[in-house]
Amino acid sequence: MVNVADEIKKKVDIVQVISSYIPVKKAGRNFKANCPFHKEKSPSFFISPDRQIWHCFGTCNEGGDVISFLMKVENLTFLEAAQELSKRYGLNISFAQVDDAGLKLKDRFYSLNRLAADYYQYVLDKTDTGKTARDYLAERGIKPEIAQTFQIGYAPDSWESLMKYLLKKNYSSQELEQVGLTVKSSKSAGYDRFRGRLVFPIKDSRGNIIAFSGRVLKEDKDNPGSKYINTPETTIYHKRESLYGIYLAKDSIKKEGYVVLVEGEFDVIAPFQYGIENVVAVKGSAITSDQLMLLKRYCTRLVFALDADATGEEAVKRGTDEAEKLDFEIEVMVLDFAKDPDEAVRKDLVRFKKALTNRIPVYDFILSSLLRKYSVDDPFGKKQIADEMGAFIAKIQNPIVQSHYIKKTAETLGVSESSIQRSLYSNKKKFTQPRYVTKQQAAVVKMPREVIIQKYILGLLFQKKEGERLYDMIHEFDPEMFTVPSYKALFNEFLSFRKKHPARSIDEFSNQLQAELVPVFNELYLFASYEEESGYGDFTKTVYELQRNMYKRMIQELMMKEEDGDDKEEPRLKELTASLTEVEKKLSLL
Repeated sequence: MVNVADEIKKKVDIVQVISSYIPVKKAGRNFKANCPFHKEKSPSFFISPDRQIWHCFGTCNEGGDVISFLMKVENLTFLEAAQELSKRYGLNISFAQVDDAGLKLKDRFYSLNRLAADYYQYVLDKTDTGKTARDYLAERGIKPEIAQTFQIGYAPDSWESLMKYLLKKNYSSQELEQVGLTVKSSKSAGYDRFRGRLVFPIKDSRGNIIAFSGRVLKEDKDNPGSKYINTPETTIYHKRESLYGIYLAKDSIKKEGYVVLVEGEFDVIAPFQYGIENVVAVKGSAITSDQLMLLKRYCTRLVFALDADATGEEAVKRGTDEAEKLDFEIEVMVLDFAKDPDEAVRKDLVRFKKALTNRIPVYDFILSSLLRKYSVDDPFGKKQIADEMGAFIAKIQNPIVQSHYIKKTAETLGVSESSIQRSLYSNKKKFTQPRYVTKQQAAVVKMPREVIIQKYILGLLFQKKEGERLYDMIHEFDPEMFTVPSYKALFNEFLSFRKKHPARSIDEFSNQLQAELVPVFNELYLFASYEEESGYGDFTKTVYELQRNMYKRMIQELMMKEEDGDDKEEPRLKELTASLTEVEKKLSLL
């Protein structure tokens, strides 16, 4: 597999891959971006096209190559990421000899779901059994070509029809159960989960069918909970990470710059067939942080278009809470003429499009909903509005937006801004620690300046060439300048390599490093670009600062020995003191 990884890294441009997920900007010889894996306002994510590596110097403090990036951003295994890159860029790489049980199981489940989807589609399109379902789709205004695009199918009202079909295709009853297509039975090999229902395949962002949702054609008023049933959690399907329609919507989301969030499948399909393709369904009313992180790859603006009822309204509020943590711009599409987007499109397409164009900021929507809920003529009603609105304003990340809504709420209630700010302060105390915090974030501590400048100088040294000033200052470097063991080891390796092979490139140096030093080298290589952005540009001064720190440490160690009665180091102490004085003189002249 080493050869496979090398082949991919030779032929795939890391900047092209990463820029397909997030906007990147040129930064000298490298590129920079806001990290896609955590929230930040200033770019700490750097990419080297020369080295084909990336590193985040922010909360994540992670890095790697193009394969590791895809693994992290798409939540893939190494082999899945390698296969995806090979397929995406048309590389002629064979994975036939790869022995990875987990990967083979996932591929088998994907194939199994594809077969099931084909079966359901065939029943819908080609059989008399599917006529009722075809008529139902026609009644809802879904055109046959759109049903084909979404691969909508129909599960016949039979206990074993799909199971028998798939068993003949050399799948086991255990596999059918594991992927959620059948339900285990004590009396038999199992039975079909979806029966007498329209079936909607749910795909991941790469187009793999990971699950299904089944809808009855005729609702049971006595049992409304049976309207939809879904695939349970499986090896390849995790509901909180999935969004219905994401595979078809992702390009449009990027193009439009925003995503419309709806509740169910028909809410996605109805707008899609009229050219509004940047729509995904949360499959329920509550959006999760994992779903938001998925959407963050494609846009920074959300438009809620959930059902026009109390549940939908509460879902907007909960979703705002989560989306604000990831710095999304949040808006609401007000559909006051229909119960959901599907009905709105069928009822009045022109009005639906107008509502999309005239969407409003979410905090205006929340304030309006509170004004409907409580009376502004009642002081206790005002208090409730101020308290509940204050809870949202307290979490707004942007100070300008926050100030705007303090003023607007005060004017709406006819009270002073200071009274709203007091309510805000009360709420802020409750939310001083963001809930969206990972273990890594909690463990991050600020690096001492000495470690920062050691990283910076080594990284800069690795980027410079023979004849450039820093490279020619190398005779003034001492391994003892570097207090971090891995940095010292890397510098010693560099000195040794340069002495033996003065004409060889930095790539040749990195290629011969021990495995444990490679990630250290990659991080330092990009750290120089990061710190140049942050203002550590005067490398001469920084080198002298490292020398000064080194001499101070050495002098302190010798003085401690003298305190213990060892006076043999006096000549060395005088020598170091003179060197320290010389370095401090050089620093004072810069």
